[in-house]
Amino acid sequence: MTLENVLDKLHELSNPEKILFKQQKFGIISNNAIGVYHKDLKILAKTIGTDNKLANALFDTGIYEARLLCSKLYHPKDITNTLIEKWVVTFENWEITDSFCMGLIAKSKFAVPKILEWTKREEEFQKRSGFTTLAAYCMADKKAENIVFENFIPLIENTIEDDRVYVKKAVNWALRNIGKRNKDLNAIAIASAKRIAKNNSQTAQWIAKDALKELQSQKVSILDYPRAIYRPSKNNSK
Repeated sequence: MTLENVLDKLHELSNPEKILFKQQKFGIISNNAIGVYHKDLKILAKTIGTDNKLANALFDTGIYEARLLCSKLYHPKDITNTLIEKWVVTFENWEITDSFCMGLIAKSKFAVPKILEWTKREEEFQKRSGFTTLAAYCMADKKAENIVFENFIPLIENTIEDDRVYVKKAVNWALRNIGKRNKDLNAIAIASAKRIAKNNSQTAQWIAKDALKELQSQKVSILDYPRAIYRPSKNNSK
């Protein structure tokens, strides 16, 4: 599909009422939006398939939904540091932040460097980008060793007093996902949450309580990554 074809399709799907609905229901405030639901963008992306050139062209239109679609068309192995930095400074809400970080950056070779870099930034959605990438990376890289995730714990514990809603939610999300990666990281994440609980700030208390509620639940789903360690019998049988 050409850029013109895709833009025509986006306008066919658009409805200004959707912009207000997303703002009121999900807190998604976006500039230059035309009103297309995320679910419809996913369907359109499947129809188009991977197309880096088209993805770049869509992003450069400045249309909010075109940029969201870009995050679904670009191949994670092909992104560059320059491109990532071009994207991240434009993130204006949790939807577009999470779409790029979960769909692209967490699956790329830049995941760990950007986690380390962005979690230390001050701007709200750039900082969220770091923690969202971390949360997604917990599930994206099935082979990374535990030490990688243990080294992320200080990043979390150093951000427990940031009371901005989209930062604290991502911090909590990252801690919970570390704790769901395997049984040993579960214990490490629980220990971290208990340390966080000793901080008297309301944000820290919320992060700790919510994380412990899930990670200590009997219903928590704990994975087995890396499988070479946590599924040795199945791994050796192949």
